Amino acid sequence: MFFLGAEGGRPGRAASLAAMHFAAGATVVSLASVTLVYLTAVGPAFAVFSLGAFTGLALVMAVAAPRLALPGQAFGAANQVTLARAVLVSLIAGLLAPSAPGGYLAAWAAVAIAATALSLDGVDGWLARRSGRVSSFGARFDMETDALLALVLSLLVFSFDKAGAWIIAAGGARYAFLLTGKALPQLRGTLPPRWRRQAVCVLLIVALTICLAPVVEQPFSGVVAAIAVMAVAWSFAVDIVWLWRRPKHGDADDRFAMVGRGAGGLRPGDHLRMGGA
Repeated sequence: MFFLGAEGGRPGRAASLAAMHFAAGATVVSLASVTLVYLTAVGPAFAVFSLGAFTGLALVMAVAAPRLALPGQAFGAANQVTLARAVLVSLIAGLLAPSAPGGYLAAWAAVAIAATALSLDGVDGWLARRSGRVSSFGARFDMETDALLALVLSLLVFSFDKAGAWIIAAGGARYAFLLTGKALPQLRGTLPPRWRRQAVCVLLIVALTICLAPVVEQPFSGVVAAIAVMAVAWSFAVDIVWLWRRPKHGDADDRFAMVGRGAGGLRPGDHLRMGGA
């Protein structure tokens, strides 16, 4: 599934480690979601949506893997934390299932899980830097996990009637930017690191999480969501103008991570995530 380079190790060994850990993550998502289906009223589709989200993330990493590398011969504690975050995000995605409840408890569950996933975002990066295992694989894995979290939360905010369909534009902005870059070579350059993107990324996820809280109702939730959308739009606009004025041919996929790091966390000098954000 993964064909990674290995920084100081054999590519085959790195590929096996990545595939093994993602298989373990898929197993955890399956067991957790099936258990919730059995014990609660979320419905069978919850498990399908959860596993589908995790599988989608794994496929994105598999496609990106040939250009990435793991440090040495270990998957590393930092990537394991990111994997745990990916599992949590996938379980939140299960709430998008038509059979999933959309009431008070479901909203608070989404808020709690999203807050946990966001809080762990700084842990993986710290572990990577502390252990000297910062890697391109870790940076990309962290980026894709954050991107999926933003997309899932934006869809939930809309489905819970906390904001209009326009909020999905913020959660899906990174994916739209990458697709646009396929058609416009001017948008394929590598962006210089900026704290602005990191801050906007965190602002977006925090704002979406706040909107999902049952105690936050319209019109306040709409205002919070609108502020986040405007911040994302502004940040993307700044980077699009920069790229258009200085066209370069590079890897569009790696230029903006949703919260840059070597393996997670907000730090300067990293490729950033919210592409534009």
